[in-house]
Amino acid sequence: MAIPHLQAVESAAAWQDAAWDAVVLVTSRFELASIDGLGPVVQRIRDVDGGLGGGVSLHRVEAAAGRRLVISPAGPLERDEDDVRRIGDAAKRGLRRARDAGARRPLLLVESLPRPIPGFERAGEVAVLEGLAGLWAPLEAREAKGESEVEPVEQLGFVGTSDQAVQLSALEHARRISRDLGGTEPERMAPPRFADYIVDAFRGSDVSVEVRDDVDTLGQAYPLLSSVARASIPVQRHRPRVIRMRWRSEGPIAHSLFLAGKAVTYDTGGADLKTGGVMAGMSRDKGGGASVAGLFWALSQLKPKGWQVVAEIGAVRNSIGAESFVSDEIITGHSGVRVRIGNTDAEGRLVLADLLSHMREEAVNAPGPVLMSVATLTGHSARAVGPYSIALDNGPARDAGWGQRLFQSGERWADPLELSTLRREDFAMVEPRSAADDVLSSNNAASTATPRGHQFPMAFLAVASGLDRHGRTGNPPLPFTHIDIGGSFAEGGDWQHGNPTGAPVLALIGALRQ
Repeated sequence: MAIPHLQAVESAAAWQDAAWDAVVLVTSRFELASIDGLGPVVQRIRDVDGGLGGGVSLHRVEAAAGRRLVISPAGPLERDEDDVRRIGDAAKRGLRRARDAGARRPLLLVESLPRPIPGFERAGEVAVLEGLAGLWAPLEAREAKGESEVEPVEQLGFVGTSDQAVQLSALEHARRISRDLGGTEPERMAPPRFADYIVDAFRGSDVSVEVRDDVDTLGQAYPLLSSVARASIPVQRHRPRVIRMRWRSEGPIAHSLFLAGKAVTYDTGGADLKTGGVMAGMSRDKGGGASVAGLFWALSQLKPKGWQVVAEIGAVRNSIGAESFVSDEIITGHSGVRVRIGNTDAEGRLVLADLLSHMREEAVNAPGPVLMSVATLTGHSARAVGPYSIALDNGPARDAGWGQRLFQSGERWADPLELSTLRREDFAMVEPRSAADDVLSSNNAASTATPRGHQFPMAFLAVASGLDRHGRTGNPPLPFTHIDIGGSFAEGGDWQHGNPTGAPVLALIGALRQ
């Protein structure tokens, strides 16, 4: 991976240091007295350019490193609607401009805030991370053209410490794993190759990876997942995989996180085929599993104390063919719950239900258990909240404040989530309509056209996985938070062409380190 080497400098006075070949200045107020000598330079530019501040601009400045000064305005920061993403977005725009101008060793400077602003505590780190995100290029491009051509920036300087440089590099590496897995085209990242990428990425680390690939064994242990994969099994290169990952910190374990990640490497909709052009972008339906894998890199490098983390990622292809599962089938999941299929395009929840059922069995006897699922599960999430992840808690998770914990972490790290609530109507939506089954997977309308279209799938997950037996009155109660990244995993909501974001890796690792 061609992640630029991060180099911390002691102060912004390095803007004249010949070690760099461009200076990228992120500013909101253009008050730069704290940066020796740079304030007058910017003021002279403003004197002749009244439009400065309207967009990214590149200026030849003889005293600046590389004679290049990129000014990237962040805009206002203190209105009710502003958050730290304004700093991150400006850094991203500025570093892209410097790269396009030929810079290979830019120095990133962020104007000091006039006073502490809630939510901006990590503004400098966010600037570095979002700047790095803007320099990422797709795996297919790196493999076809070479990393040095499509990711030419070699080094990135910022004002900070060497420890921060190590931590930020680890976080970016984690998100790059997520982007590579989630954003790569469906043949390059078909289930077997998805699993291979993870095995290769974690070879030599303290993360254990086990790949389950025997079709008969998967059919018995993951019957709902295997039903989704049924039409893909005749094609060897599309056969399903379950990837099991485990990480444990040194010392006593007080908390256990169990994760289920949806990695539908391509979603045709199955027998309920996606039509009208909406199949484009469905190679991104593996974003949940991709981000779960990325989180493990952050765990392996940052090592939050007192945690063990276990995950299962279901990598399957929802193909169309003679072997396709169909609506009206009744399939008994790993939990023993009989599921009536309402629509084969609601396949991700079936994958997650089996994974969560396995995680539930382990969580019952684990210290301080928490369960989470991460998935690009519904279009309704994007319709409801736009480009944000959504967190939904069951009763025990709400009592423990897990959704709020993720929310606060996301606000600090520019990886924001909205909070939603599980209601009785959601369970009513999936109630069985006859004695033949125990739960209905979905209605037969698009989630975007269904009231509470992102909430009721969590009710299904709770019932189909057996987690409904572990609510507030369960034995034992098990906190369970579902994270829907249907609106947040692709930039601009562009599922076919938008860069994958790596959401919610930063929010998750931040919550575990609180």
